[in-house]
Amino acid sequence: MFEYRLVEYNKDDVRKILEAEEDWTMDKKGKDILPGKLSKSISAFANTNGGELYIGLSHTKDKSQYYWDGCNNIESFNQFMDIACSVCKSFDDCTFEVCECSAYQTKVLHIIVQKTLQVICAVDNVPYLRVGAQNIPQNTPEKRRQLEYDKGIYSYENELTSCDFEDIKNSKVLNSFVKQAVPHTDSFNWLSSQALMAKDKRIMVAGVLLYSEIPQTILPKHCGIRIMRYHTDRKEGTRETLDPGFPISIEGDLCTLISDATQKTIEIVEQASVIGSSGIESKKYPEVTLHEIIANAVLHRDYSIAADIQIRIYTDRIEIESPGKLPGHITPKNILHEQLARNGKIVRLISKFPSPPNKDVGEGLNTAFEAMELMHLKRPIIVNGEKSVKVLIRHERLADPETVVLDFLKSHSSINNSEGREITGITDTIKMKDVFIRLKEKGLLEKVPGKRGNATRWMMAKSSGELNNITEDETGQTSLY
Repeated sequence: MFEYRLVEYNKDDVRKILEAEEDWTMDKKGKDILPGKLSKSISAFANTNGGELYIGLSHTKDKSQYYWDGCNNIESFNQFMDIACSVCKSFDDCTFEVCECSAYQTKVLHIIVQKTLQVICAVDNVPYLRVGAQNIPQNTPEKRRQLEYDKGIYSYENELTSCDFEDIKNSKVLNSFVKQAVPHTDSFNWLSSQALMAKDKRIMVAGVLLYSEIPQTILPKHCGIRIMRYHTDRKEGTRETLDPGFPISIEGDLCTLISDATQKTIEIVEQASVIGSSGIESKKYPEVTLHEIIANAVLHRDYSIAADIQIRIYTDRIEIESPGKLPGHITPKNILHEQLARNGKIVRLISKFPSPPNKDVGEGLNTAFEAMELMHLKRPIIVNGEKSVKVLIRHERLADPETVVLDFLKSHSSINNSEGREITGITDTIKMKDVFIRLKEKGLLEKVPGKRGNATRWMMAKSSGELNNITEDETGQTSLY
């Protein structure tokens, strides 16, 4: 007997479901759906990000709209619940609701499929992925292995490289590490004991990344970092807004890579000046935030993908993009509370280095987020894309724009729209103007006499009781890149 929940829908609920578009998390099927076809949708949702299926919603002949066309009794859904359970293999991976509505005599089955830790195959023994509103078969060994990489079932760190022991035995990184290893050993026995070297002495990816002086020569395009700086706050940088001399490539073993990329990013960011409440000041992000997020990108990226990590520095934010989706059950919502290491061997062994980059194992991102809040900056945003994970570190204050403007005017005689946008992070001139108008309506700001149009400046209102001694010709200053 299957467990299900009876749910009563009203007419508005039904309308919303019928009008909802099928996409990467929603699918609608008629009651005559064949079990094999249904299993493909269940497999696709389980292997991607989870999703919902409604069975008993048919579409018109021209496929322009759906209508309620359910089953007369709950027993009619047994075959669908059976196929869902047999495909998912666990009752925790899918749940069932039987939907009723007083306006209709029939019932509709709602199946909620969770993203699974394991690869889920349809009844044809092929796993599927949900891309848009389609179920795409992963029917080659290469696609199946990539799906295993994405789910964290198999890690590319265990693949063998063209590098053998003779190529790496003189590495300064390896020999320096072995000298302080516990228990004391030599480089050959260390690589063997840690399952980093095959019997034919070929070194695995993890061994090359950790102990080769320049892994990028052995695994080109798989393990470097590229840093770009753009003179814009738009969504995408362009060749025209890319600063001369960029991109910069960072190379080296993983410890060196994390350290050098962090320091270079800090150096580039602090070369830029912005308006602060006390005048021109350097733009600052917490160093621990940059270190932890860069370390996370390096340690948990998918090394099977031939792409470098990218650090893009904009005027209002830093974006750190690492190849590969979040592994297994990890999502942007639970990443601070759940753990799943795609590259478990790398994470474990790098923690044995002196001053390891992952000293606080499992707490790195939490530390990064907390450091932003201590500097009164908004928490980073994590975006899980189709082929990469992007972390946005915004130079955006937690305070509302009105508070930021008033704080600025405590040490400046006046402010204009451009300066206001710089200190608040607002990019639209109209939205910035609205902030000034709201403050004016509260009796806190007034326009500087004689300043109109693009030259308009705002100052503290005399009636507000603050800064009454400020003269008209005193101005704030601004300096962008």
